[in-house]
Amino acid sequence: MRRDFQPAVYIMASARNGTLYVGVTSWLPKRVWEHREGVIDGFTARYDCKLLVWFELHATMEHAILREKQIKGGSRRKKLSLIETANPQWRDLFADVCRP
Repeated sequence: MRRDFQPAVYIMASARNGTLYVGVTSWLPKRVWEHREGVIDGFTARYDCKLLVWFELHATMEHAILREKQIKGGSRRKKLSLIETANPQWRDLFADVCRP
């Protein structure tokens, strides 16, 4: 497996209880950096979703994609519950995923 390959599902937010974005990626640090820097036009740039507030690592992209679809298909309340359970302070987790 490539060193820079780690499937993950994640949630970006504009602020505590703000706009949420659920995504999937094969390399979380790079993808979150792209959201934060506005490198790619789209939903997160439009709604200023720059805080990584939740993530979950997976063994395969297939599992990560299935989980992303499950989360996206759930209610906002369920998404907020995921965040509140793992990260009740809504701390930006970007530095955590960038550690070597």
